[in-house]
Amino acid sequence: MALSPCGSNSFDSGLEIKTRSVEQTLIPLVSQITTLINHKDKPRKSEKTLRAIQRVGQAVNMAVGRFVTVGEAIAIENQELKEEMSFACYEARRAGDTIAHLTDVVSIEQPESDGRATIFSDKASMVKAARMLLSSVTKVLVLADRIVIKQIIASRNKHSTHACRKQQPGAKQLLLLQEDISVLATLEQLEKVSSFQEFVQVFSQFGNEMVEFAHLTGDRQNDLKDEKKKARMAAARAVLEKCTMMLLTASKTCLRHPDCDSARINKDGVFQRMRLALEQVIEIVTEARPSGEGDILPVSIYMGIREYKNQLEGLREGLCLLSKEDLTALLEVILEHTEDFTDSAYTSHEHREHILELSRQARLELEQLIAVWMQVQNPKATEATEEMELAILKTCQCMNELKKELHNAAAELAADLLKYHADHIVLKALKVSGGEGSLEALAKYTCELTEQKEQLVETCRLLRHISGTEPLEITCIHAEDTFQVIGPQIISSAQTLALHPSSKIAKENLDVFCEAWESQLNDMSILLREIIDLFEGRRGEKRTYLSLPRPGKLSANLKTIKPVKLDSEEQTAIAKVGLELRLLTSDLDSESEKWEDQEHEIVRQGQGMSSMAYSMYLFTRGEGLLKTTQDLFHQTEVFAEEGFKLYSSLQAFSTQLGDDEKAIFTAETEKLVALCQQLQITARMPVQGKNSTFLKVDSSIQNTKSVLTVVVYILPLCNKLIKKYKCEQSSLGSPQSWRETPLQTPVHEDCLSGKNGNGFGVKSLEQHVANLTFLESK
Repeated sequence: MALSPCGSNSFDSGLEIKTRSVEQTLIPLVSQITTLINHKDKPRKSEKTLRAIQRVGQAVNMAVGRFVTVGEAIAIENQELKEEMSFACYEARRAGDTIAHLTDVVSIEQPESDGRATIFSDKASMVKAARMLLSSVTKVLVLADRIVIKQIIASRNKHSTHACRKQQPGAKQLLLLQEDISVLATLEQLEKVSSFQEFVQVFSQFGNEMVEFAHLTGDRQNDLKDEKKKARMAAARAVLEKCTMMLLTASKTCLRHPDCDSARINKDGVFQRMRLALEQVIEIVTEARPSGEGDILPVSIYMGIREYKNQLEGLREGLCLLSKEDLTALLEVILEHTEDFTDSAYTSHEHREHILELSRQARLELEQLIAVWMQVQNPKATEATEEMELAILKTCQCMNELKKELHNAAAELAADLLKYHADHIVLKALKVSGGEGSLEALAKYTCELTEQKEQLVETCRLLRHISGTEPLEITCIHAEDTFQVIGPQIISSAQTLALHPSSKIAKENLDVFCEAWESQLNDMSILLREIIDLFEGRRGEKRTYLSLPRPGKLSANLKTIKPVKLDSEEQTAIAKVGLELRLLTSDLDSESEKWEDQEHEIVRQGQGMSSMAYSMYLFTRGEGLLKTTQDLFHQTEVFAEEGFKLYSSLQAFSTQLGDDEKAIFTAETEKLVALCQQLQITARMPVQGKNSTFLKVDSSIQNTKSVLTVVVYILPLCNKLIKKYKCEQSSLGSPQSWRETPLQTPVHEDCLSGKNGNGFGVKSLEQHVANLTFLESK
């Protein structure tokens, strides 16, 4: 989104919006301002038109006022940027007041000759005020991110995250960074523990922080506009996901066997990897690279070929700025990288010969092209144009054949390797030899695993060359690094087991690292599929990570529905009910803010449902993350599931009520579950045809609105009852708090033994899917 400069606004130059949430925050404002500026100047203006213009102007001014209040509060808390933030807030408020003044045209009898400027008499002032408003609001949002950067660089101390629960501009980024710092601080504590009791206590805290961190990084990953940064964030999150369980078992093993060097090496490796992943998250969020490094990937063959062909195509129109020497050098760089294939011991003889032959042909084709190019530059040449075109085509065709050969070589190698290691024979042998305490057998299988690791690392390196996109390149690099690190960690954990063959925790530790290896092999097969799909013109589904909704898990039947977008006529028809849904989300948010305990399970679930409903509202406007009807139907089903979870929480809550209150409360909760069931049926109902699909969209929005109406009624009722019982218990001197209800999720011992099957080793992140749509900033 580009913003036009505004008169005296010197500060708006160079603003770059790097997140989708900032764009989404600005979209409604841009829409309203556009409505004002683009109104038709008719000689006669109806009362209805005048009232509509005034309402929009007042709405803009009120929204700006609320926004500026938050910005001014942020400025007070951050002295280093107070002046800039305060000035941007002042400009925004001034622009909002100007818009309100210019749109104050409600009286149809009001003479326009009284000298007072209005939107009708002074449209230039309206345009100027609009530009100033957009520029200053954007400045406030960008400064909020800059404040986050300065705070993270200035401090590494642990901070409380509760103050940022309200979704203010910049608060989500600040919350993410504070949570990162909190995790780092707890990680340091965890590394220094010396007893099981202390470890259990600290790890429980660490696990809960990691769960919260998973949600925040998931939101941030979705919010990033830069695909490379998104891929790097995904890689860092994957490391943290897998390393949390490794950290648990490696630390327990080290505590059980404190004098074992292999156990200490194993644990140190996990902590180091987690620190690097956390630092990578900080780098992505703050855009701060160590030692001035740039975000530059190693050159891949595919990217080199793409640039080379672009230069060749430019020769047709005389747009190539390179000399013949530069073109030759560019080709030689590409061919030098093909040596990664030809020098590899794992490349087949047939592929190696084809690559070498195509490399020789590429040099000859370029030599012939350069010769024709030189002739074309001669003014006397008359028939060289066709020869030039033919030479360019032949050179590009040769590079395409080389690219295809490289792709086949890498893809076939990866597929064969994954198939060969699918039964995990070496891992099973390591487990057996370690459990038997056989150091001789362990040494044998250690060598075999090291060789397997080298094969996988080199294959990932070759796949990077032919991946085709920078995000896939980053995923290849992540896979390469993962095999490089986990291989030695498996060996050290197997050595620990061999030295202590009766140790159950040492055996469990080896199992965890072997599972991580198997998981990475599975990820590599998904990566290979994506690369092949891209090469063949198909785009495979992107990988999913913790805290991200997994398509098809809740609504596999929706795969049969053809995803379509609403046309302009349908969006107009659905706009009214969408607006009603938007108003309900505002009411629900308003009621949620009245709760003293923002961490209460009921209010958190209500906020999650509000966020989902808001994303559906954005869909009715053709905005937001829900792009197709299938996206909407999937979101609707997840919304219904979250309604069932809220119903369960409300049932647990009702057990603490008196009979009279419980009867009223139960009647409302039964309405909720019935409406959620109806919504779920609607979401799962198969449809065919344009009209049927639109009717299903309308029914989904209407049913969502009905559910939200009940939730808006229930939430203040719960809050009122909680306050009432707190007051009664306080007067009776009861020490019990309403926060200590069954609704709170405790940390169980199973969490420390890895029995829950969750990668973070604490609790299922599926409970928090509802919070994902918070990236749709309100």
